Amino acid sequence: MPGRLLRGLRQWWHRYRYRFVPWIALNINHNPRTLRDVPGEAKDKVISDEEVLGALLRLFQALFTHDLPRQREVLTVLPEPVRSKYQDLLSVQPPRAKVLEHRHHQPNTFNPEDVLYETLGFSVARAASSLVSAGRGVFVTKGLARKGAVVSMYPGTVYQKYEPIFFQSIGNPFIFRCLDGVLIDGNDKGISKVVYRSCSGRDRRGPLRMSDSTWLTSEAQNPLAVGQYVNNCSNDRPANVCYQEFDVPPGFPVELKQYLPNTAYSCAQQRPLRCVVLVALRDVGQGEELLSNYYTIVR
Repeated sequence: MPGRLLRGLRQWWHRYRYRFVPWIALNINHNPRTLRDVPGEAKDKVISDEEVLGALLRLFQALFTHDLPRQREVLTVLPEPVRSKYQDLLSVQPPRAKVLEHRHHQPNTFNPEDVLYETLGFSVARAASSLVSAGRGVFVTKGLARKGAVVSMYPGTVYQKYEPIFFQSIGNPFIFRCLDGVLIDGNDKGISKVVYRSCSGRDRRGPLRMSDSTWLTSEAQNPLAVGQYVNNCSNDRPANVCYQEFDVPPGFPVELKQYLPNTAYSCAQQRPLRCVVLVALRDVGQGEELLSNYYTIVR
């Protein structure tokens, strides 16, 4: 029994040490490849916000179109020009329209990972990590993620610096800190899960969902919402992706917000919704694990 307990503590420490400030301070000079060095005047952008927005819109529109038979309630509350846009998309693709009608009777055949591959040229999924004692990781399962591609998103509840997160943070390794102090809780279990579901349900407007809560289940409708499981790189396994913060613009299509895997903890103040995406630093091929860098130095 003591041996099992010690092994469990050792495994926990191997995962947690990258977030333990004293350990980072003592080892930072020995891990040069794991640093995320952000000069104070920089905006920490690998690609432009326009490119991030373009990639998300392409994928979300494809997901919405492929799932159109189950979106009928949403279509009824959209303005006529928007509703016509999706009907026109179906009219120029009659074979796919027939497939969609067939899927209306067999909804389980809808596969978001296939839509991701068809739209952006690759798919990603969680699997046992190739790193020792790292638990699950995220892999490119099909195709090729080109340099500069948005390969995943970091889901979770978004907290401003002054908002309470103490109880959610206890024993929680999935809290991401943005450069301005905004926190994103990407834990899909326990109190974090309850808080996210509550906030997501609070913001719903009739059939219109303002965020995606399916990443908390085994059937996520946004296949990119796995960024919290991307593991840290090491000296012999350098990072191939990096984090980039992105604020959702006010004009984001309301019918596509159902695919955003983030929700604000408080709606008291109207702020742009903070999202964090992971961008490929090089071409990442099929079978490769995505590796990021957990350390951030802001000058």
